[in-house]
Amino acid sequence: MKDQAASPATESAIESALTHIGGPGSRNRRGGKQLISLLEEARSTAAQAEDWQVVRLLQDSLDYAEGRILKPEFEERYRLFQDGQQRNDILRDYLSMVLWAGSRFVTGKAKEFLEGHPGSSTAELLDHLSSLGQDALFLEAPPNRPGRYAIPRGRAETALWVERVIRRERVDVDDAAVEAHRIATSPEALALLAADSNGQMVFRAAELQRRAAGLDRLRAVAEDRTATEHDLQTALEGQHWIFGGRFVGEAAQRRLVPGDEIDIPLIRGDGSLHIVELKRAMSLPKPLVKRHRGAWVPAAEVHDAVGQAINYLVGLDENRQKIQGELGIETRRASAVVLIGHPGVQPDVPEQEINEALRTFNSHMSRVEVLTYKELIDNAERSLGSAGAGFPGASPHTGNGDRSSSIDQRLLLMSLDRRGT
Repeated sequence: MKDQAASPATESAIESALTHIGGPGSRNRRGGKQLISLLEEARSTAAQAEDWQVVRLLQDSLDYAEGRILKPEFEERYRLFQDGQQRNDILRDYLSMVLWAGSRFVTGKAKEFLEGHPGSSTAELLDHLSSLGQDALFLEAPPNRPGRYAIPRGRAETALWVERVIRRERVDVDDAAVEAHRIATSPEALALLAADSNGQMVFRAAELQRRAAGLDRLRAVAEDRTATEHDLQTALEGQHWIFGGRFVGEAAQRRLVPGDEIDIPLIRGDGSLHIVELKRAMSLPKPLVKRHRGAWVPAAEVHDAVGQAINYLVGLDENRQKIQGELGIETRRASAVVLIGHPGVQPDVPEQEINEALRTFNSHMSRVEVLTYKELIDNAERSLGSAGAGFPGASPHTGNGDRSSSIDQRLLLMSLDRRGT
């Protein structure tokens, strides 16, 4: 396609899309929303250059990338613009067999429906065949019936309902249709759906899965000895739930006071501000605690971070009216949490001793709290229902498998709770 571009701008735009997909020798082909955006940009560039043949090719590429046409049709369209190539007889024969089998299947099902419903109208017959075609997307190969296939009736309707629930609840799912298809084809999920007519189970399941995945990413970064504060901030952005149910979201503005930029500005349900100050986790250069007169106390790194958070709070207090008027954020008596370090930084000090030293320190602070990343993650994991997360004597974190099992148990408990109410 790039060779047929008439203008350098069009050729460059196509090259950007090809670079995103991967080179000729690449095994992993990348697509997604970025590819769609690059193809649309290339199509627009080609149209401005009046390179209509390339515009057509790019439109076909978009149709294929967005699932509007199948691969054989896409390849056949592209072949039309290439000279000296013969039509693919195998694909032609394959298409004819598909059409023949499909026609035979539809005819047989139409006769079967009319025999069972002799007084049916043409519209009713067409509705039946249309729903049957939708259900065919969920075709199964039963393990107890080798060589046979089954189309579960009503499965498409269930998937459509699931998709609408996901979209209505605004669950963060990359592709609601794909997620709905996956849920609707799971026997376990269907058993839960059957007991939940309002769709709340689907919403809770999708949200719990999203949160568990985000928590896994954060834990991996927090345990990385090379992770920077920016890496930790990226892993935490958009996950205000980790800090507890008091917060409803994050403020769009991080620079509320001249000269100060807040790492993560959280908003409580009443509109007031709570700031999160991020320091390094496993890559913290100095100890979290030190020994002083027979007890563990926070070390200098903790005191410096708390002092920085206090300075932010002072600035917010002094600029309260301006921030309230311009941004609608209440900063009077705002509070802060400092995330710093990880028990792994000091393996010679028991984790319980580190946590107790910080809790004792926090008990004497009115507006600032200090937490390690591990304690924050353990608290969030417990809120997801992960059994034994962070509790003394509990088994250590073992990965996605145990967490998924725990989430399934939590969903079951929610289902039972809904039935009881």
